[in-house]
Amino acid sequence: MLMKAKKSLGQNFLIDERVSQQIIDAVRPKISDIIVEIGPGTGALTQLLVDESGLVVAVELDARLIERLRREIREPNFHLVEADALKADWNSLLDAAMKQWREFHPEITAAPRLRVVANLPYYISTPIMERLLQLHGRLFDLTLMLQEEVVDRIASRPGGKDYGYLSVLVQYFCMAEKLFAVPPEAFSPVPKVHSAIVQLIFHQPKPVEVTDEEKFFAVVRAAFAQRRKTILNNLKAAISILHFATAPIIALENSGIDAKRRAETLALAEFAKLYAALFFN
Repeated sequence: MLMKAKKSLGQNFLIDERVSQQIIDAVRPKISDIIVEIGPGTGALTQLLVDESGLVVAVELDARLIERLRREIREPNFHLVEADALKADWNSLLDAAMKQWREFHPEITAAPRLRVVANLPYYISTPIMERLLQLHGRLFDLTLMLQEEVVDRIASRPGGKDYGYLSVLVQYFCMAEKLFAVPPEAFSPVPKVHSAIVQLIFHQPKPVEVTDEEKFFAVVRAAFAQRRKTILNNLKAAISILHFATAPIIALENSGIDAKRRAETLALAEFAKLYAALFFN
């Protein structure tokens, strides 16, 4: 029986079994994997993940769904956490999952991979993703169902119309690949937007090195502040806030970047050079 979705939680339940199987085929879970599923909903993916993974930890906020999942999924390698993914203590959650996995699989000496699978509510998808990216030292990958235009921005390359701050943020931490689109009819209720699956595999090591990630992303955010303006003009507007050690015009010259270029043309490595030139003489 299909449960009524709560608009307040942005719920759209996946009901298309073919799409569920496509996601499982993309994830390819193994016994050596711990899968953290955010927002399991009615369990369209959950049982499939439990059948193939070493441990599935489902993070759900809706008490109605928690009761249903506890009733329907009884395998010992399934653990349900009642929590808000935006407020959860993720390091404690992952520590507990690692301990539980080792109790289930003492015969496996290698460390398990920590992986996230999620159908994220559109209105909180970016803040949850930002929290997950901060776990880059622990997680292997993220397989996310998001609004398609968000996926296009994440996977876009320099020079593309969708390339922006979110693209640089995600690609600093991960290799991003858009896997496939998911039509609105795959959900109940039917959303007004199209969805897509993106897979983010964490870089080991990161492709560029920066000494202060907060300052680095502040530079990227400032560079994209007004897309129609040149990168020089956007950086000039941020001087009083970011307190650069070097004037933007000089930093751009030292980085070998034409001051007339716009931010959407800069690759990740160029942003890293620019950041270093702005804050270090």
